[in-house]
Amino acid sequence: MTLASLKYQQIKAVNIDHRSYLSAEEISEIEHETTLLEYREAAGIEALKIVQKNRGWISDDSLYAIADLLQMPVSQLEGVATFYNLIYRQPVGTYVIHLCDSISCYLTGFESIADYLQQELGIGFGQTSADGLFTLLTNACLGGCDKAPVMMIGENHYQSLTTDSIKAILAELKAKANGSKEGEQ
Repeated sequence: MTLASLKYQQIKAVNIDHRSYLSAEEISEIEHETTLLEYREAAGIEALKIVQKNRGWISDDSLYAIADLLQMPVSQLEGVATFYNLIYRQPVGTYVIHLCDSISCYLTGFESIADYLQQELGIGFGQTSADGLFTLLTNACLGGCDKAPVMMIGENHYQSLTTDSIKAILAELKAKANGSKEGEQ
């Protein structure tokens, strides 16, 4: 194959006007964050968190719109989004379970807790349950080594986990989700 015989593939540039994609509330919150920082692009992580809070995850279109608003390269914002493990670049369940797999948690029962969660939810790590309620992920450290094993769901930390405590936590979250669904009908 010679260079002359190669066909060049055209790369489609994606431009999304943030005003037509982001809500007025999201734009307002992000603009507020930019006023607190020296450079607009420094608000990247906060902008991602704001949009994710409203939409559940960061789609490609969300990424393009945020980059447009912050006047920064999409590749730079993608680097921020993929660096932080609390920014989700694919759809996740209503509740994202981060199970700590650090050495402290590993030594105090991570494997049995991980096995129980996977069995109870019917999913492996990186997967979302069929009902869309739970996504199960590992996390390198959640800062609760003295109370291991630990997990985080949303902003809540659960410590000194046992299969019984996890069973109760999952039951509470399922009941909460079912209550929300019933209230919507």
